[in-house]
Amino acid sequence: MIKPLKFYWELFVSTFTLSAFTVGGGYVIVPLMRKKFVEENHWLEEEEMLDITALSQSCPGPIAVNCSVMAGYRMAGVPGALVTAFGTVLPPLVIISVISLFYAAFRDNAVVSAVLRGMQAGVAAVIVDVVIGMGAAAGKGPNYLNLFIMAVCFVAAVILKVNVAAIIIVCGVLGAIRTIYTSGKAKGGSA
Repeated sequence: MIKPLKFYWELFVSTFTLSAFTVGGGYVIVPLMRKKFVEENHWLEEEEMLDITALSQSCPGPIAVNCSVMAGYRMAGVPGALVTAFGTVLPPLVIISVISLFYAAFRDNAVVSAVLRGMQAGVAAVIVDVVIGMGAAAGKGPNYLNLFIMAVCFVAAVILKVNVAAIIIVCGVLGAIRTIYTSGKAKGGSA
């Protein structure tokens, strides 16, 4: 799955730019990554990006790095994963290194504190947009089971205070059962 050098450069620039100019963490960078990889460059399909996002959330580590590594691997194998990982990790590494030199000045600066509080409001809006957009994509088609499961999980976690690990295990079992059922149905229907 070796690609031309130009492709790797475009992949690096895309992830580097997204990582450098995104404030708010993985839940903010993922929809921007989706827009870049799916809508603009057509490197991935919508379903692939949804799957990559779901897997990235369930893996340990930062979701932005997980998502970019999985997307890079899907597009260009191990070299793509390495390029996207480097492109995603490099900007925060440089920014944090520079900020750490001036930490005391930043910590006590009222203007910086106000700007960061303002950014928090923007991040909250982007996260709400992600939930709505990905929820709508998950609920497309005649089967609304995905939306129902999301709603039940939300109620269980937020209102009933069920442990998130238990919710993940139950959803994993439901997903396995659903996959076995649909694959068995597909085999039975094609005979």
